Order: sequence, then structure tokens, then C-alpha cells
Amino acid sequence: MSAASTSDSCSSRHFSWLMKSCFPHPHHPSAFSPTTIPAADTSTTISSLPDDLLLECLCRVPHSTLPSLPSVCRRWAHLLNSPSFHLFRLRHHTLLHTLFSISISNSALFAATLRFPDPSWRLSSFVPSIDNDFSLFSHFRLVSLGRKVYIIDRAAMLRCDTWTGTIVPKAGMTFPRKKFAAAAVDGRILVAGGCARTSAVEAYDPDENAWRVVSHAPRRRYGCIGASADGVFYVIGGLKIGHDSAGAAHVYAGSMDLYDAAAGGWLRSRSVPGGGCVVAACAAGGDVYILTSHAVELAFWRFGASRRREGFGEWRRIRSPPLPAQVRLDSAVRFSCVGVEDRVVLVQVVGCIDDLLRRSGRVERGLKEGLVLVYDCGGDEWSRAADMPHLMRRAACVCVEC
Repeated sequence: MSAASTSDSCSSRHFSWLMKSCFPHPHHPSAFSPTTIPAADTSTTISSLPDDLLLECLCRVPHSTLPSLPSVCRRWAHLLNSPSFHLFRLRHHTLLHTLFSISISNSALFAATLRFPDPSWRLSSFVPSIDNDFSLFSHFRLVSLGRKVYIIDRAAMLRCDTWTGTIVPKAGMTFPRKKFAAAAVDGRILVAGGCARTSAVEAYDPDENAWRVVSHAPRRRYGCIGASADGVFYVIGGLKIGHDSAGAAHVYAGSMDLYDAAAGGWLRSRSVPGGGCVVAACAAGGDVYILTSHAVELAFWRFGASRRREGFGEWRRIRSPPLPAQVRLDSAVRFSCVGVEDRVVLVQVVGCIDDLLRRSGRVERGLKEGLVLVYDCGGDEWSRAADMPHLMRRAACVCVEC
């Protein structure tokens, strides 16, 4: 938002009574000195409330108003960025889990959100803090920590604040990676795979803005997918880097490596039953859901990921997504799988379809990207949500708490 628009929106006519009450009366002594307000004074403002009571008020503010609140004063900005505000909203059930989608071209970044049960997508705008070269982000991964989304590519990383609409650069990974696994585990971002030079697993600490190696994966994978459940980092699917035979590549394509972040060790796991290549995966409702392809059909599996209940490590085949007849399972179609509370959201993404059609000389009628299917983990039912906006091409998706 520009400085001019900010000044216009912050006029007294546009302030709600809650925001205006943050400023003491200009003739009141407390407006110019930190003196204590007498107990008998009846003109108490919201600025005089202790932090816990002020947080009680702020966590009840409508979601659409949150982006403007940090501009009121430094104290509000500090409280809104604190872990306490997250806990207050969680306690009062005002924290919304939102499907957040990002599409990047060489010169611009586009974002859209989908909140349940709201059936429509909403486009969002972001303002880079500096001139960012978006051409560096051609094979990026998305990871969310709270309300912030990290866009990670092989040589750079950006952090998007979904409340304020700002983008700032952050430290890039130690080892350049492509088509790697990434997920948030216990407040950190873990990445693995996508690098022929090393099997290192790196962790990013957002407080220190630094990456460090925490382990080494038992297998070097390329094109793998990351997920997180119950403190475990899942490195799923992909191909063996530098494989010698098609058989070795096939084993990797349906297998998983499980890293216990707290213990710093690796757990054993069986490959996906029935074989096939993993094409999408995510965690939802305490389990890991995996979509596999068998060239002519898709299979959908649930892996018991909670170590605190029976069934940990067990596979169960569940209902496959009902794809429309015009969606063909070929190299032009990709899928993005995101867990949103007790739902699995499957987004169809068409990659390089224009080149494929141009080479084949044919036109596919009805084939477009942005198909969104939603799986209810408790009810074992699929439903169709609104298609992603046409502006969002080759988008990546993540779940954000906002």
C-alpha cells in the first residue's frame, strides 16, 4: 500500500471506535507523559489496558480488519506478531485454516485464497520490500509457519506475510536444490533431496534466519514430496539420483523416508502397497495421504502417522478422486495435495500443456488447470470446490493459519 493511500485510510473518518480509542485524548496528561491514570478517572482508553486484556479484544476483530491493525501503533504491531496473539485466536476459535495458492511469472507474483466453507476464491496482492527477481523462482516449494508463507527455490527464499501483504527476502538454503521435499516441523522448515552433491537434511530457524544441516537422508531423491505429521518429516517418492537401473528408480518412486525431528533419527516404513509412482502427498487430520499413479489410473492411500494411537505405519486404500473424463493421466497433468484441517484438497495443475499440444498438433477440449477436489477425511467423501482463478497458472498451494 502506498504512503498516500495509507494516510487516506488512516483518517479519523475511517478509524473504527476501537482503533481511535488507542489514542489518548490530546488534552489528557497521559497523552504526553507516561504518568499513571488515577483510579477515579473514568476516561480510560484501550491503550491503558494490560496486554492480556488488549489481546482479548484484538483476537475478536474480524479477519478482514487484521491487515490494518499493525499500523495503529507500535504496541499493537508487537502484540499482533507475538505467539500470544496466535494462542488467543486459537483459544477463541477465530484462527482460520486457509488454502493459499501462489503463482509466479518472471516479473510478478499472484496469490489467491480459499476458505472453507466459503465456496469462492479471493485474489490477494503482495508488495515486495525490495525489487525481487521472480525469475529465480521457477521450481519453488511452499511452506507455511503460522500466517507466513515461505517461497523456497534452489538459490533464494522469500517470506510472504498473509496479513500485511508484504514480501521480504530471507536466507537461501546452503545446498542448491531442485524438486526437493519441504515441510514445517515443530516451528522449523525442513528440506531434503533434490541435490546430487549431498544427502544432507537442512533445517531453517525463522528466528535466526539461518539454515543448518541436522541429518543425512538414507537415500538421495529427486522429485520428492515433503509432509509433516506428529513431529515426523516425510520425504516421499521421487527418483534415485544417479540411479543405475530402472528397478532402483521404481523402488524410490513409491517409498518414504521418515525423520523424527525431536530424536534426530530415521524410522522404518513400508513402501506404498501396490506400487505406482507418488504424484502428490500431504498430511491432514494426523495422517499422511498419498496419491499414486499407475499410468492409467490413480490410487489414494492413507498412512497412519500418529504414534500415539494404534495403526501407526499402517496403509489403507481409500476412495480415489473422481476426476472428470477429460482429465487424462499423462505427463502434462500435475497434482498438488494440501491438508486443510480434516480435509485433503487436491488441485490439478497442467504443466507445459501448450508445448505438448503444439508438438502433437491437436487441441484438447475442456482440458484446463485449476480443478479443485476436496476429500473429507472423516466422511470418506469427495466433493468439488470452485476452480482456481485463470490467473493462477502452475500454482503451488499450502495451508495457512490466519
